[in-house]
Amino acid sequence: MTHVRTTLLTAACASALLLSACGGDTDGTPVSAPTGGATTGSATEETTSSSAAPTSASAKDVPAGDVTAPGTELAVGDRAVVPFKYGTDKNGTIAVTVTAIEQGDNADLAKFGDKAKGITPFYIRVSVENVGGTDLSYSSVSLRGLGADGKGTGVIISGDTDKCESETAARDFTTAGAKYETCVLSAAREGSAVTGASFDKGGDAYVDDPIVWKN
Repeated sequence: MTHVRTTLLTAACASALLLSACGGDTDGTPVSAPTGGATTGSATEETTSSSAAPTSASAKDVPAGDVTAPGTELAVGDRAVVPFKYGTDKNGTIAVTVTAIEQGDNADLAKFGDKAKGITPFYIRVSVENVGGTDLSYSSVSLRGLGADGKGTGVIISGDTDKCESETAARDFTTAGAKYETCVLSAAREGSAVTGASFDKGGDAYVDDPIVWKN
């Protein structure tokens, strides 16, 4: 199943509703994109500061079981096993592998219109495996693109392009070993790059110390 939602978020400092500061480190949260088949766009900029690199979590914060510890730094191509919750009733364990981070062209963002000026898209390609064998049908994972400094790029973007289609788990993603591939659309301002990705959806410990993949 392919998501068709599209949102590109960039803005100047004057937008007080969406910005808490300007000129500092960047890190933000996407606003909700519309559902359904139509594509739309809106704009803002990431601004909340975040640490340049994850730190190791204390032993008491690491979830029980054979999972990758919060704060772990991996290379692109490495596999992380993490606890996973989707919605209110789906829980399990999944393996997430960032298989590639590819640079696209500004022309790939034509559907975003003028909001895409000066923006370069990057495609974070991901493999997801059901490790625990629980019912995780129709679930999806999200990752965040990181710049060379280990922080957000200042651009929040979501949705699909012809070269990066976001997928959800199929109906039969209910058994151990089931897999699907997806692509997470990320972006940076012209002259900058997305060189890493982070995952912080494995529970509270991962919010403080995400797993990070680096090229």
